[in-house]
Amino acid sequence: MTKPSLHDQLVGLLPRLRRFAMVLARNSDAADDLVQASVERALTRADQWEDGTRLDRWMFQITRTVWLNGPRAATLRQTEPIEDHQDRISGIDGPRSMEAKLTMDEVRGRFAKLPHDQQQALLLVCVEGYTYAEAGALLGVPLGTVVSRLARGRATLMDAEQVAAASNVAYLRRKEG
Repeated sequence: MTKPSLHDQLVGLLPRLRRFAMVLARNSDAADDLVQASVERALTRADQWEDGTRLDRWMFQITRTVWLNGPRAATLRQTEPIEDHQDRISGIDGPRSMEAKLTMDEVRGRFAKLPHDQQQALLLVCVEGYTYAEAGALLGVPLGTVVSRLARGRATLMDAEQVAAASNVAYLRRKEG
């Protein structure tokens, strides 16, 4: 069995790169441009990638570098609500579907309010499955910084969840009384 080509591996990474680009650029057009520029850079510098190393790490680093240093950096930093680009929930009907959509909307809304550095750390560790050390290497920050960003981001999300839950309980009590 032959190993997939670099091109095939890049195609497989596109959804993950797009997700990361949306966190960075916060604009679907800019995210698409960022992914395109990143893949173009990777293809023109394919000789720099060492076969046997993790292509995803290399591509995330390229994407972040392009975003930070690209000639169109100002354009890439124009933002639109990330929640406008939700993944579709399928296979669930009725009330469960609505509840899942509302929960996803709440999580996305809270996530969008987090500082950019916390969003990047949460995406890399909690969504993409990188270790803290790998996320630190990709973001160019020490391990302790990643841990701190994750802790603050998670705490903020949890605080928002507790406030929402308390608000829902108060609403139900008013409705019953």
